[in-house]
Amino acid sequence: NMLESPRDWNRRSPEDLDAALRFLGITADTTVILYGRDTEGEANEKWPGRRAGQIAATRAALILSYAGVEDVRLLDGGYDAWVQAGYEIDTTAHVPTSVPEFGVDVPVRPELIVDIGEAKQILADPDHAALVSVRTWREHVGQVSGYNYIDPAGRIAGDVWGNCGTDAYHMQHYRNLDNTMRPYPEIAANWAEAGITPDKWVAFYCGTGWRASETWFYAFIMGWPRIAVYDGGWWEWSRDPAANPIETGEPTAATG
Repeated sequence: NMLESPRDWNRRSPEDLDAALRFLGITADTTVILYGRDTEGEANEKWPGRRAGQIAATRAALILSYAGVEDVRLLDGGYDAWVQAGYEIDTTAHVPTSVPEFGVDVPVRPELIVDIGEAKQILADPDHAALVSVRTWREHVGQVSGYNYIDPAGRIAGDVWGNCGTDAYHMQHYRNLDNTMRPYPEIAANWAEAGITPDKWVAFYCGTGWRASETWFYAFIMGWPRIAVYDGGWWEWSRDPAANPIETGEPTAATG
């Protein structure tokens, strides 16, 4: 919540992000290693996001990279992998030491997050760009919205389905059984079959940016040159169907 607003789940203002990072003792030159904790849960719980810690860690990775932190990393497998490997854990709360300056003006990499206007630019150029839906098949065809706080169901017209997992808080399609990252050649091969390739301007979206951030992170460590997350996602797009075309049902033809 220090990085994204609970009003619309988009990244906070540059001023808010600068203040949050300074409070956490993070500068543009700080090496930041992020991790989360994943436990079993269902999307209809009151607070299902607490079960999706590793997705949240990638969301933080995106926003920190957008702000200007140069070296952002992810602990593969998160807290669960650490514990299973037998490493020590700590039960003491550690308070960060704040710093007076972040070191650069936020955001340094605004291109990593796109808004609705740029999302529409991507949709208008399917030969050279792809807006990738990181959502379940049931969300994609409009059987469910995927969230207990989003009513409309369906997908952004013209998007490309990139899959995810069983619901809005799981990413099994992109992970091994031990919850570590699936081998990147497998991820890239699956994307290529859907027309998602590194020569395109690729923006990932989901409901509010969490799952999309995980796929963005994987493309980032693969070195894809022009990748982003559509921050507003389905939450924003679905609120104005008159201005933002929506589709439901199975696609009539392959996209990409």
